[in-house]
Amino acid sequence: MYQYDKYDHQMLADRVAQFRDQTARYLDGQLSDAEFLPLRLQNGLYIQRLAPMLRIAVPYGLLSSTQLRKLAFIARHYDKGYGHLTTRQNVQFNWPALEDVPDLLAHLAEVEMHAIQTSGNCIRNTTTDQFAGVAEDELEDSRAYCEIIRQWSTFHPEFAFLPRKFKIAVCGTKDDQAATQVHDIGVYLVKGHNDEVGFRILAGGGLGRTPVIGQEVFDYVEKKHLLTALEAILRVYNRHGRRDNKYKARIKILVRETGIEEFRTQVHAEWERIKDGPQTLTDEEIERCKSYFVDPAYVEAEDSPEELSQALKSNVLFNGWFQQNVRPHKKPGYAIVTACLKETGIAPGDVTDNQLDYIADLADEFSFGEVRVTHHQNIVFADVEQSKLFSFWHKLKERSLASMNLGLLTDMICCPGGDFCALANAKSIPIAESIQREFEDIEELKALGELRINISGCMNACGHHHVGNIGILGVDKKGEEFYQVSLGGSSKNEASLGKIIGPSFAQEEIPAVVRKIVNVYEAQKTTDESFLETYKRVGIDPFKEKVYAKAD
Repeated sequence: MYQYDKYDHQMLADRVAQFRDQTARYLDGQLSDAEFLPLRLQNGLYIQRLAPMLRIAVPYGLLSSTQLRKLAFIARHYDKGYGHLTTRQNVQFNWPALEDVPDLLAHLAEVEMHAIQTSGNCIRNTTTDQFAGVAEDELEDSRAYCEIIRQWSTFHPEFAFLPRKFKIAVCGTKDDQAATQVHDIGVYLVKGHNDEVGFRILAGGGLGRTPVIGQEVFDYVEKKHLLTALEAILRVYNRHGRRDNKYKARIKILVRETGIEEFRTQVHAEWERIKDGPQTLTDEEIERCKSYFVDPAYVEAEDSPEELSQALKSNVLFNGWFQQNVRPHKKPGYAIVTACLKETGIAPGDVTDNQLDYIADLADEFSFGEVRVTHHQNIVFADVEQSKLFSFWHKLKERSLASMNLGLLTDMICCPGGDFCALANAKSIPIAESIQREFEDIEELKALGELRINISGCMNACGHHHVGNIGILGVDKKGEEFYQVSLGGSSKNEASLGKIIGPSFAQEEIPAVVRKIVNVYEAQKTTDESFLETYKRVGIDPFKEKVYAKAD
């Protein structure tokens, strides 16, 4: 993973000292709320319903064991004993005291972490596939390009105050796990005419009040022109994006109102002016960033060793977990393991201080001291020897980290909702738990197969409800919490936006509504057909008829 140089360390130390002074002046009454607002947002600090919330940047989701232990320390000493993993592969703390935040940021700086540009109208954390660098189907490791984008975008003077927040995702794997098409900019690694790897770039994607799938702006860009292509898109957006109405300020609105053809024309015209300028990447710079993401010290090992084969035959529970949570690795004798943090009764994405310490220990013992945070709010151990999987599984079980519902109905994406967020119309966490309790039978879940439920507490869509196979949105009806249900969304390669089935439901109705939707799927599906495939074939009407049918 990327290691800070002396300039990085000095820049971070200066930022912490600066914010310490700003916070002291605010608490002393020398700065008003309005004056302090942009200062705290530039350091990832929000004011939520009950307390401040600090969002910590985790570039492309990669964490070392040292950083995990620091996060555990912060959870223990500055929060209420836990943190929260987000859909942008970051970590949030929901209970820090405002006066403690400068100390908290200083602790983060000790392990090369920060909260810079995790909020505000700037370029946010660049995300990517959680299996980058180890996936069998990978065209090329995307992490080096994420790091190039991170270094270019951090403190970029031209893009520090954009019309609205801006999110970029990069995907180098065949199976898109990064929701690339619903980002302001989505970057795919592709092969060009001469089999040279370059980039296909989309723009104008996003969720929130106006969900949109991104559209192609560049069909192919050489590696050296990655930053100039991104800069051209951002310059057009910065120049013409709406600043008079924050609900119409995202790039997706500009692309829609301008039209993709005219937007593309403007971007390419800007690109022609800058494409061979100082932002052009050299081979040396690309190789410098690639040098931080070399393979660890793998041992020579065979696939399906005897230890693994025997454990799979003799232990049914281990076999079930293996089938659900373990993926093939590019290196023979190794496996990719995802620890699903979605036990019933635990808020999706929440992880305790003790679990963070334990995950750090497991990373050191089994996965070269690193883990990745996933878009679906889980943890990946990317480099586990197959011969050690049975032992690893036993250790995961000791701290409730061996749930075998990965990718199934109860492995939900869920925002913090009305329990924490000041913007939320309704609670999300109790809805997730009520659905988990309705579907506790793991055999039923496995029989249903992959079925994604995404839950958001408001139209800001932090839970990505628009792209859930089943999406649930909290809405306010005259001061009461209700929930709108949509079907058919996906953030995968063939991304799609869910369609609302009809009028909203009361909180207590949601588990039964999901049950009815599942019943229709079971009745309508053909052999081995996924929920999304069945929905696309039969349409929304059978589901709507069942859900709103009057009881006999």
